[in-house]
Amino acid sequence: MASMDQGSTVDGEHGGSMSAWPHDITTVNGTGSVAVGGLAKRAIDFALAGFILLILSPLFLFTAGAIRLSGAGPALYGHQRVGLGGRKFHCWKFRTMHVDGDRILRDHLAQSAEARAEWTENRKLRNDPRVTPLGRVLREYSVDELPQLLNVLRGDMSLVGPRPVVEAELARYGVAAAHYLAARPGITGLWQVSGRSDTGYAERVAFDVRYVTRWSLVGDILILLRTLPAVLGAKGSY
Repeated sequence: MASMDQGSTVDGEHGGSMSAWPHDITTVNGTGSVAVGGLAKRAIDFALAGFILLILSPLFLFTAGAIRLSGAGPALYGHQRVGLGGRKFHCWKFRTMHVDGDRILRDHLAQSAEARAEWTENRKLRNDPRVTPLGRVLREYSVDELPQLLNVLRGDMSLVGPRPVVEAELARYGVAAAHYLAARPGITGLWQVSGRSDTGYAERVAFDVRYVTRWSLVGDILILLRTLPAVLGAKGSY
């Protein structure tokens, strides 16, 4: 399931203007301003997200309470991501990091050349010092990403789609950025069910391009079915 960093601006959230990126997605799916999957995919997203939120509401409330009791800081965290056509939105998740994550990350990268290299390559750290003990458990089983169902209801995201990225990170996509911008980012997707953080960055981009160019409703259903075993197995989650 989709992943992001919290409490940090080091990850390049505040990049330049999106005007440099192609907002016309007709070169990808030939549907003008309509996202990959069109209205049918959007209707399914809305219905399923609402149903899942209702079923998992006890877990939602329990997790929020546990985070509040575990230390200072809010239960939810919103981080800016780039969505369909380059529109920015706040991607929500349960907070899994210390509230002073900015400082912790800067100090850690300044002290460790190995960590700097890992961060530069993947924009993630396998042993991230910002993550709280409770946060590690939430991340392992992707419980931290349940609030993204709210993003799906709002139309910011889809249940299945490319991994949501920050603006500066999109620069690494090169010409493949047009494919990313042609779809709503997903809570889960090909990357999430194919090893998640165990895959290299170029592979992540390739998964997004493959998803957009080969999209089908059956494909979305298969990804959703593969998501639960991937989450329970905690493969590539950190």
